[in-house]
Amino acid sequence: MRTLTTTADLAAFCKQAHDQPYVTVDTEFLRERTYYSKLCLVQLAMPGEGDENAVLVDPLAEGLSMEPLYDLFRDTDVVKVFHAARQDLEIFWVEAGVFPEPLFDTQVAAMVCGFGEQAGYETLVRRIAKASVDKSSRFTDWSRRPLSEAQKKYALADVTHLRQIYEYLAAELDKTNRTRWVAEELQILTNPATYEAVPEESWKRIKTRTNSPKFLAIVQALAAFRERHAQASNIPRNRVFKDDALVELASAKPRTVSDLGGLRLLLREARRGPISEGILAAVERGINCPPDQMPQPDRRREKLQVNPALADLLRVLLKSKTESSGVAAKLIAPSADLDLIAAGERDVPALSGWRREVFGADALRLCDGQIGLAAKGQSVVVVEL
Repeated sequence: MRTLTTTADLAAFCKQAHDQPYVTVDTEFLRERTYYSKLCLVQLAMPGEGDENAVLVDPLAEGLSMEPLYDLFRDTDVVKVFHAARQDLEIFWVEAGVFPEPLFDTQVAAMVCGFGEQAGYETLVRRIAKASVDKSSRFTDWSRRPLSEAQKKYALADVTHLRQIYEYLAAELDKTNRTRWVAEELQILTNPATYEAVPEESWKRIKTRTNSPKFLAIVQALAAFRERHAQASNIPRNRVFKDDALVELASAKPRTVSDLGGLRLLLREARRGPISEGILAAVERGINCPPDQMPQPDRRREKLQVNPALADLLRVLLKSKTESSGVAAKLIAPSADLDLIAAGERDVPALSGWRREVFGADALRLCDGQIGLAAKGQSVVVVEL
């Protein structure tokens, strides 16, 4: 197993990879103690058998530049293959402002190719590559050096088996004319907005018992401060203060440092220094927020008049389409989307793109009374009305 620790060695490997149809990629990182992921290892493999065309790249090695890899990512003649790529892509976007192009995600492809909603890497290795994955190094601290041979073997297996999985899934997609479906899904993963954490929008993740705009204005100000402080300090947002403490702060509306001392859920570190100052300033901003700038809860779904019988029919239709197409139901339309359709909403992902071909067109026809559903043996079929 080769571990690349110099820019020259990485450049030499990437030069070879530029001549290949694809390269498989995976990363190991840490995020438990930081806001942004710390890249600790990159695994790469070109087409081939065994480990001879695969390498480990040590981004922690002194003086190593990752630019040869990023240049490979920009080469549109080489497909970059990942499994469950979202976190990997976020790392590369944050660190270098680059997305691998073109991209292939075997998890998404597997869901399109009939491997179900939980298409984990181990499952695909077992079912496609007819191999097993050693789990012993799963919870490794990848920032520690030197890495053991067992750790290296575990890491490299994430890209060597991926070659066979990719080749199989790519062939299946080509055979069923579904390559475009996967490409549509991956547009979300290569959209910078997917990875942008806007502080003023972070309040929407907080669960509260009240939707009062005055209360939410304080929640918004506190959440925005927490997000900015976590980003600037590169620490997890829960290290600033947790969600339950944020809600407690919004309810108590502390105005002084001594007020903070009486709160039950606030971390000790947040009762003094810059965090306490930020909390008090945020509470003040929230209290003084003009009414026309207060956040408004999204009550659109509360106002929707869902036809429960129609929603149930849509669920039956979806199950029928899932069985006939082999595409995971969750990928086609989550349950909430079915309720929206049954309530008359039409700006729903399930009604556009490849989903419309598989499910959306018949869903609309069902809503309009143009088709019905009938049992035929063990299956449910569409009946023209």
